[in-house]
Amino acid sequence: MAISICFSLLLIVLSQFPSSHAEPFIGVNYGQVADNLPPPSETAKLIQSTSIQKVRLYGADPAIIKALAGTGVGIVIGTANGDLPSLAADPNAASQWISSNVLPFYPASKIILITVGNEVLLSKDPNLVSQLLPAMQNVQKALEAVSLGGKIKVSTVHAMSVLGSSEPPSSGSFASGYQAGLKDILQFLSDTGSPFAINPYPFFAYQSDPRPETLAFCLFQPNAGRPDHNTGITYMNMFDAQVDAVHSALKSMGFEKVEIVVAETGWASRGDPNEVGPSVDNAKAYNGNLIAHLRSMVGTPLMPGKPVDTYIFALYDENLKSGPSSERAFGLFKTDHSMAYDVGLAKSSGSSSSNSSSQTPSGKASTGWCVSKKDATDEQLQSSIDWACGQGIDCGPIQPGGACFEPNNVASHAAFAMNMYYQKSPKRPTDCDFSQTATITSQNPSYNSCVYPGGGGGAGSAGVMNKYVNSDKIESKKNGAVESKVYSSLSFLLIVVSLIVHVNM
Repeated sequence: MAISICFSLLLIVLSQFPSSHAEPFIGVNYGQVADNLPPPSETAKLIQSTSIQKVRLYGADPAIIKALAGTGVGIVIGTANGDLPSLAADPNAASQWISSNVLPFYPASKIILITVGNEVLLSKDPNLVSQLLPAMQNVQKALEAVSLGGKIKVSTVHAMSVLGSSEPPSSGSFASGYQAGLKDILQFLSDTGSPFAINPYPFFAYQSDPRPETLAFCLFQPNAGRPDHNTGITYMNMFDAQVDAVHSALKSMGFEKVEIVVAETGWASRGDPNEVGPSVDNAKAYNGNLIAHLRSMVGTPLMPGKPVDTYIFALYDENLKSGPSSERAFGLFKTDHSMAYDVGLAKSSGSSSSNSSSQTPSGKASTGWCVSKKDATDEQLQSSIDWACGQGIDCGPIQPGGACFEPNNVASHAAFAMNMYYQKSPKRPTDCDFSQTATITSQNPSYNSCVYPGGGGGAGSAGVMNKYVNSDKIESKKNGAVESKVYSSLSFLLIVVSLIVHVNM
């Protein structure tokens, strides 16, 4: 018995260690407004070959839900807006919906959320809007009736236009016309522990303000940032600014503890000649840098330390969608399963063995190391990390469990990412600029098992603590650090297990 208990405790401790492939915050939207999509079984295999951990459906296609059975991929299913009248008026209709779309598949298919309607508040239909909350409540009761309340959450999805104010982010608030209806919905979400789902699109923000500095801000590229004078925070990307504006709006209504889920965000890879913003380069930059930002575990300025669950739009292009050409060009993958462009979603991307950090890129004569400047702000350095890690370099060593993750602070992580990008580049002075937050040094910044490529091996040596490392105290900032006490706990537990096994022999 004692041995069994101790091994159970050991498993609990081990579960706290990060997995290089465990990225439950990265999801994708699986739209089906197309006539050329591959079979669901092939799509399930494609998803399993990536670090995508969640899939959002706009309906409840049984073939897709069944194809994802046993994969461990979280599934979001949805009711159509046209279902709201019956779901709101008749609890039996909600029970039947659960019986048809959930019970035949759960738990083999990991259904985690049901979205009741999509952007209903934008419909301008007062009857439909009034039916939204009753429909959500009846779906919740139907889940509770089959003992799935709490296991599967219930929410609805909103467009960013429900906000009346979003600049600066600390002044975010819901539009006055939506506040009365939203208050009861938010109370429901709070009571059930369900998330507030929203669709922030920096893509559309850029289209409404197509200046070069806006594009860099939207694409997570180095930029001057936008200050929020109420908080003193300088925002370095539009995504964080939009999500924090939603957080402020929730806080203004008394619901700041309600979790935010990004139900949709993405960037079109092509568009009509008169459209501003769509291109493969921009789509790759936005989605790749977004993924790198999520993987950094830094969160947002107002919600630090935890990445926001984010569903990227979309898995495939949807060739039957109406509207401008960009509406049919958000896919991350082609229908032959190849990448439309590489954003680092393959399981081998961004999560390589930490030993890879010791490999100097071939064919390049190293002339030093690129590191961050001491006077650079955390906001500037985080923006540089997001951008550099979105350029195809291996940032696995600065992710949890990597050889360079500790010390877990922005300056150390930025120095590694900047140098990895610099060593991969032609090594022009401009390749180590990062909006004047980086500089070239002849002193090897490598330390312990964290090896910085480059330098030609002439200056400094690996295993020596560099200036970014506090040798007296390893700083554990606010982005999901694996603290040394976990390792101490594991060592202690292993000793206890050994002693008990010895006593019982």
